[in-house]
Amino acid sequence: MSMAAARESGLKGTHFLDFSGWTAHEMHAVLALANELKQKRAKGEPTPYLQGKTLAMLFDKASTRTRVSFEVGMYELGGHALFLSNQMTQVGRGEPLADTARVLSRYVQGIMVRTHAHANVEELARYSTVPVINGLTDDHHPVQVLADFMTILEHKGRLRGLTLCYVGDGNNMAHSLLQAAALVGMHIRIASPHGYEPRADIVQQARRRAMPAHSEVTVTEDPYAAAKGADVIYTDVFTSMGQEQEAEKRLLDFAGFQVNQELLGLADQDAIFMHCLPAHRGEEVTEEVLEGAQSVVFDQAENRLHAQKALLVALMSDHS
Repeated sequence: MSMAAARESGLKGTHFLDFSGWTAHEMHAVLALANELKQKRAKGEPTPYLQGKTLAMLFDKASTRTRVSFEVGMYELGGHALFLSNQMTQVGRGEPLADTARVLSRYVQGIMVRTHAHANVEELARYSTVPVINGLTDDHHPVQVLADFMTILEHKGRLRGLTLCYVGDGNNMAHSLLQAAALVGMHIRIASPHGYEPRADIVQQARRRAMPAHSEVTVTEDPYAAAKGADVIYTDVFTSMGQEQEAEKRLLDFAGFQVNQELLGLADQDAIFMHCLPAHRGEEVTEEVLEGAQSVVFDQAENRLHAQKALLVALMSDHS
């Protein structure tokens, strides 16, 4: 059923740069397929949906979960993944991204890129004739949110009508969560210090797309008000890659925004705690919360594999 849903979604051959062009149907189709692939893996059933296909993986940023999940995912789907860092390609020596996209499109059936500027991913997509997947940019991290929503479904049984509270930097994670929450009918509250709010245009986009009575979008400087009664508490590091020189200032600016037992205690009694990892214990989250009974962070990490396999099948498979 989920393979049929993925086929009907019409995603084959398209790019996946963020959630702005997706529908709720497409989101649920990919998540259903992810669940099916997870079950097949648990049973040891083969899933050779990408037999003979190759994914080029361009990395301009360090990675653990993104690289391993895409590489293992392609292997388990019967395909092959090529790891290409900037230092290993002519991009690092000044070859235009447009040329790189056109060359790689002649060799592979998909391109995944993890880089800094979102404009770089858009440039690759503009000139690529095969699907381009955003594995992370400074503005968006949509592949992470696919795994996040898969995890929420597993623990809560639904997405629509839930309240997700994100505490911390209004960064790429906040942006992708805003887009996706509005898409599926989830209330979302972003609590960030003054000056670290998510981009206003993405907040407005989420509010425009939000389902009436199902997707209230709130941006506040009060993490405790945001956490009250929430079904999901989510955080990310205060200092992302490339911001290391700001680390000391950020720790001061984010004082009071740590997810600790007091803040988690304001959420619904059955709330789950989420973090995209890697985590800085003692900064954005306490050890007690991260390792506590309400934490599902390692379910999230595992689901990167299943969600991204589903995405790859939806975009690249002749069977989808």
